[in-house]
Amino acid sequence: MSKSSNETSDKSPTEATISRRLNKILDTRIENDKDTLDALKQLSTFFKENTLENRRRLRSKIEKRSLAMNEDFLWSFRGVKMTLDSVYSDVMAMNESVKEMTNRLHTTKTQTYQLIDQTTKLQAESQKLCLQQDIVEAFLSSFQLSPAEQAILRGSHEVPITSEFFTVLERVQNIHTNCHTLMQSGHQTAALEIMEQMALYEEAALEKLYHWTLSHCRNIEFGETSFLLTQAMACLQDRAHLFKYVMDEYCTSRRSVLVRAFICALTQGGPGGTPKPIEMHAHDPKRYIGDMLAWLHQTIPTEKENLLTLIKGCHKTDISEQVQEALSNITEGVCHPLKVRVEQILASETKPTVLYGVASLIQFYENIIGQVVPNSLLQSTLREMSELSRQTFLMTLENQVKQHLREPLETSRADLAPAAGISRVLSLLKEVLAVANISEGRQEDLKKIVSCVMEPLQQAVMESAARFSAMDMAVYLLNCLHQMHDTLSLYEFMDDRLERIQAQSDAQLDTLASEQASSLVANLNLGAIYTILQEHERGSLSSVPGMEPENVKKFVTKLDSFLLMPDVLLLPQINLITNGSQRSLAQRRAFEVIGAIYKQLYEAVHEPSNNYQNPGELMKRTPDDITQLLGGL
Repeated sequence: MSKSSNETSDKSPTEATISRRLNKILDTRIENDKDTLDALKQLSTFFKENTLENRRRLRSKIEKRSLAMNEDFLWSFRGVKMTLDSVYSDVMAMNESVKEMTNRLHTTKTQTYQLIDQTTKLQAESQKLCLQQDIVEAFLSSFQLSPAEQAILRGSHEVPITSEFFTVLERVQNIHTNCHTLMQSGHQTAALEIMEQMALYEEAALEKLYHWTLSHCRNIEFGETSFLLTQAMACLQDRAHLFKYVMDEYCTSRRSVLVRAFICALTQGGPGGTPKPIEMHAHDPKRYIGDMLAWLHQTIPTEKENLLTLIKGCHKTDISEQVQEALSNITEGVCHPLKVRVEQILASETKPTVLYGVASLIQFYENIIGQVVPNSLLQSTLREMSELSRQTFLMTLENQVKQHLREPLETSRADLAPAAGISRVLSLLKEVLAVANISEGRQEDLKKIVSCVMEPLQQAVMESAARFSAMDMAVYLLNCLHQMHDTLSLYEFMDDRLERIQAQSDAQLDTLASEQASSLVANLNLGAIYTILQEHERGSLSSVPGMEPENVKKFVTKLDSFLLMPDVLLLPQINLITNGSQRSLAQRRAFEVIGAIYKQLYEAVHEPSNNYQNPGELMKRTPDDITQLLGGL
């Protein structure tokens, strides 16, 4: 019983295990098991037929095949082992050699330690010295000149200046400037020595540059200034005395060139005869002087441009005053030949119009050239010539006026018209004013010209009029003043003169009106009536002798006759007034006196206290009627 139980217990686990395995095998999907598929694929290489004998031999074949594979593997690894053993032997040998070399190296290192230390120190010292050498070389290149550069600065004066000279000179100046920085860094001694050395180099270079520039300025013929000369002037501006000497030499050279060119333009003309020599037009004063001044006006700006080109690099100081002085010096040479020729023209010309044209022309160019070369001898010369030409013009004009007025101003007593001499003088005045009217600054000129002509003319007219009676003199003066007024009214700036002439004309008109009124009062018997009207104070006016109605009626009758024939009682001198408006004005003022007396008489007659019978019949016309009738005469 117990034995049976044990067997049952022993078989049950085995069976269970087998069962699990079988189940596992049955459940296993071979197509998903890569190892199984590989094993089966390998098995197919030697398991050809599925027979009982082959199945029985399968195990032994697999074991033999496995044994053969292991033998092949072992054989293959035998060569590897032998190779590894050889490598091991070599490595061991190398290890021994390394140990030996290490021991030898240690021994050598111990022996050469001091030598290596000394070598290291020497290498560090060598690097330090190389660095110091580089610093010294950089210092020398920055603060010293090379022998070639020194030769450029200190060469002979005959050696031409090139652009390299200015490059080296600029480097000297830069070194001198950089020494200030070196001094601030604590190297005062070295900086001062270098500055002194550079100062010597600079002085030698500027001395050479001065002589070269001076020589170059002497040979300038046509004002062509090169770039090197401009650079030279820019370098010399720091030395005021050298700069001034060069400028003086340049001005001297250009002054002589300008004088020669001016004389050539006067006598020879331009290249090939075009333009023609200026002196060919010496017979025409205005053109002759105008051509000379125009030539100067064209040439002087060119000289100024050349001068500015010469000093265009000078920006460190203000040299504008020196430029003006230099330009003044250059133009001094032409002053004398110009002045001599202008004085010859002024001395030979006798026409006031031509002289005034010359004076205006000189003044015009004085203003223009004075803007280019102010405060110069040329401007002063032009100012003197302008003043001289104006004085000559005024003197000539005054002489011609006196010549026209030298003979008495004869006029016919029949017409009391201005004399022929007055017309000639006024015609001369018109000719001169026609020229003056187109010139600059003509306001002052017009006044001087008019004063120069009109004052002696008016004085001569007054002297000539003194030979006439009062009435004739008034008409004659009125006619002369009218002609003067008409002449001056054509021009500007004559208001003051015209007002004075108008005042003189009004005075003569007052004289004529007064004389005409006195004549009318006498012819109309108004003198006694006017006196009585002024002196009567009380009582009946009709009872006063001379104011009887009969006398009043006689006056009215004469007044009616005058109104019908006014020319009978008008003075003949009134009709000799050439200006119709002045003639009418003189008559109207005289008629106004008659009208005022008539009005006073009319009021007195119509006053009841004066006891005039039928005053309306006695004086039918009212004062307004009389005023209207007199105004229509």
